[in-house]
Amino acid sequence: MRLDTIVPATARSSRGKNEARRLRVSGKIPAVIYGAFKEPLPVSVNPKDITKIMRSKSGHNSIFDVDVEGVERTPVILADEQFDPIKGNLLHVDLRRIDLARKLKVSIPIHTSGDAKGVKQQGGILDVVTRSIEIECVPDDIPNDYEVNVTELMIGQGIRVSDLPVRPGVRVITPGDAVVAHVTGIKEEAAAADAAKEPEVVKKGKKEAPAADAAPAKKK
Repeated sequence: MRLDTIVPATARSSRGKNEARRLRVSGKIPAVIYGAFKEPLPVSVNPKDITKIMRSKSGHNSIFDVDVEGVERTPVILADEQFDPIKGNLLHVDLRRIDLARKLKVSIPIHTSGDAKGVKQQGGILDVVTRSIEIECVPDDIPNDYEVNVTELMIGQGIRVSDLPVRPGVRVITPGDAVVAHVTGIKEEAAAADAAKEPEVVKKGKKEAPAADAAPAKKK
C-alpha cells in the first residue's frame, strides 16, 4: 500500500559501531537504502518514523518516500530491521528502492472472521493452516491483507488459496490448492494427534525354525 508519508534522512559519510552508537545517542539510527540498480546509500533516520510505519495497517508492505537531504528522494519498502534483543529498540533498518512500474513479490497476511457453523452447531474445530500468501504485482496494487469469512464452514469444509478474492493484475505464487482454513471433527483432530505421538513400529522378521537335522542327544 502506498502511504502519503515522507521520511527525512541524512546521508552518512562514516560507518561502524562507534558511528552507530553516536547516532543512537542523538536519537537517530543507521539505515541503508539499496536497490533499483543504484549504489547502496548509508543514511540515518528517526526510528520513530520507521516504527510508526511498521505499526500501520499495511505494515512491512507499506511503500513510502525517503527524502535524503541534498541527495535523492525515492519510494522505498521495508526490507529488513534489527532490534535490541533485550530492550526491543529498533537499531538498524534496510530500505529497498521501489520502481513503481515494476512488479515485486511480497507476503500478504490472511485474517479470518466470523464463527464457523461447524464449530457452533456441530462441535467441530476450526483449523487455520495458512496465515499468509506470497503474491506478485506492481506496488500500487499491493493489498493490506486478505480477510476470509469462515461463518458458513461446516465439518469437512474448507477454504483454499484459490478461493481468495484476488484483484486483476495480481499473481498468486502460493499454490491454489493450499488450505487456508477448514473445520474438522473432534475425533479427527484427536486421531491426528494420536498418530503424531505414536512411535514408529519396527517390523520383525519370522522366528527361525529349529534345525530339522540337529544331532540327537547321545545315550549314556
